[in-house]
Amino acid sequence: MRAIVIDRFGGPDCLVYRDLPEPDAEAGHVVIEVKAFGLNHAEMHMRRGEWAEAAEVSGIECVGVVAACPGGEFPPGAKVATLMGGLGRTRNGSYAEYTRAPVSNVVPIESDLPWAVLAAIPETYATAWTCLFRNLEIDKGQTLVIRGATSSFGRAALGLAVNAGARVIATTRDPARFAELEELGADRAEREGPDLSTRIAEAGHLDAVLDLVGNSTILDSLAMLRRGGRACLAGWLGGLDPIADFNPLLQMASGVYLTFFGSFVFGTPGFPLSDVPLQEIVDQVASGQLAARPARVFGFEEIRAAHRVMEAGEAGGKMVVVRG
Repeated sequence: MRAIVIDRFGGPDCLVYRDLPEPDAEAGHVVIEVKAFGLNHAEMHMRRGEWAEAAEVSGIECVGVVAACPGGEFPPGAKVATLMGGLGRTRNGSYAEYTRAPVSNVVPIESDLPWAVLAAIPETYATAWTCLFRNLEIDKGQTLVIRGATSSFGRAALGLAVNAGARVIATTRDPARFAELEELGADRAEREGPDLSTRIAEAGHLDAVLDLVGNSTILDSLAMLRRGGRACLAGWLGGLDPIADFNPLLQMASGVYLTFFGSFVFGTPGFPLSDVPLQEIVDQVASGQLAARPARVFGFEEIRAAHRVMEAGEAGGKMVVVRG
């Protein structure tokens, strides 16, 4: 099969095309013919050698059809989505014609949406949904700040939160994109910066903050919460540098909650992928209730160009790669 391999750590040119054996069918696993896959910043960090683990074949998610499933959990030809479960990290991922994923990390999808649209949904929306409704426990009428809201993850979270009846304040570094966020349902947009807590009128009264910027802003996010409020750290748009000299006793307000979520836990006993209503999300995309259309679509032979766009921060939303 044709696959995209990390030949060495570095820039986009380190991604090369090679012929590899198709993955064998194994009990407890599903072999999937990849039709399309979403692109994620995690794969950029893996390509650079900045991630703890990186498989030869990258790619943490895809949509496609079942080629083989020895246990019979999924019939051959069924449409499915898969994400994480070691994909791209401890096992070869979705940058290939075929991939093999644990049964626990595969879900059926029934939809006539194009593969390019379906590919924009799994990792982004499953992670956003879990952050909002499991970690942050968002409820109707609550006020939520989403930091880094113009990212594909941020846009997904914004749509899900607004549909759930939350009031959302969305941030971006680019004031020219304020109107875009408000059109997606944000109550208002604010300019992103490490001092947001000193500029926002609701500071000290917020129910929740979804922080996709990362370590550089999470302490500022905690400073905006009411007693009992929750902050969820779930992205690193601001880089991977750790918080210097973090001292919770001195830097966190009493009575606030700091949580973290990474999609690599999907499929483990505490975080079953079946917990996420992915079919319902797909249906909402099909009906227009959620705006999940990909910002850019690339062909399989254009992976280097796609990674260059991602590295330059010019995606403007979720990018996907379609085979064939």
